[in-house]
Amino acid sequence: MKKMIILSAFVLMILGQGCTPSGEKEKSAEISQPVQEEHYTFELSDKVIREKVTFRNRYGITLAGDLYLPKKRGNEPLPALAICGAFGAVKEQSSGLYANQMAERGFIALAFDPSYTGESGGEPRNIASSDINTEDFSAAVDFLGLQKMVDRNKIGVIGICGFGGFALNAVAADKRVKAVATTSLYDIPRVYSNGYNDKKTLEERTKMLELLSLQRWEDAENGTPKYDAKPNKDTLSGNEPQFIKDYFDYYKTPRGFHSRSINSNGAWANTSAMSLINMQILAHLKEISPRPMLLIAGENAHSRYMSEDIYKLAAEPKELMIIPNAVHVDLYDGGAKNYIPFDKLESFFKTNLK
Repeated sequence: MKKMIILSAFVLMILGQGCTPSGEKEKSAEISQPVQEEHYTFELSDKVIREKVTFRNRYGITLAGDLYLPKKRGNEPLPALAICGAFGAVKEQSSGLYANQMAERGFIALAFDPSYTGESGGEPRNIASSDINTEDFSAAVDFLGLQKMVDRNKIGVIGICGFGGFALNAVAADKRVKAVATTSLYDIPRVYSNGYNDKKTLEERTKMLELLSLQRWEDAENGTPKYDAKPNKDTLSGNEPQFIKDYFDYYKTPRGFHSRSINSNGAWANTSAMSLINMQILAHLKEISPRPMLLIAGENAHSRYMSEDIYKLAAEPKELMIIPNAVHVDLYDGGAKNYIPFDKLESFFKTNLK
């Protein structure tokens, strides 16, 4: 039965994970501190200052973030961006890279770890939730809006991969956010519920939920969630789909590996899939309007159809940008050809955060 749960619930994961995670203590202080030397998957710009920060969400969970500040910023409050993703990643990976680049372009940018992951609080570890992961973005907006150096009327959001979907959900409700952009967007609940390209049947989904429901008995008896011991190997056989090879190339190699990243070195709690399947996140997509939306996807990304579908459903103003030749993970770190359109992101937010 455990094998069936793993196969049913986790074949659809964004990436295979490694070993069972260990908990990390929740931080309580809500003040900035100079960042300690540790591993980041990118170089800090010499035009940017990075500071450790913590802040609480509406559920009382303390989130850990890195605040990126332009060294030359004058005395006037600046526009700010809350950035998170990819799903299963940490702030030392893609979101930090984006924050670093946007700070270099004159924004105050906050990259943060979602609840229950990375350096953020929450027990048990490595839990995903449509509701709480949406709330994390609004909590980041709370934090930014309280900083004297930030113009709270000029706050935007960037969501990467699965946190692109949660970002859109947050912005639909949180009217403080003036503009939103996503890159390599995943609608995580849609994928869990319907499978890639919506090929999962009702019977298959029902069977998966039955197995996950039974897993809850085991979790309740043990007092802790079940984590997949080793859903994916640290090596590939060569027969995997190309997008799995692409994920491996980012998360499992020096290119993007980080010890706190679930996709590099951990596993989601098996029953996280239940709430994701049961709580769809884009029912109110049109209510982002009249605030502008920018969707960026790779031409050859297996996830491209999700950005295209959202573009069709969303109200104006909206823009879909397809990056020629890029695959999904190329928008995590730019890939070999620097595919991330940071100039476009800069112009989009400078135009719309007024």
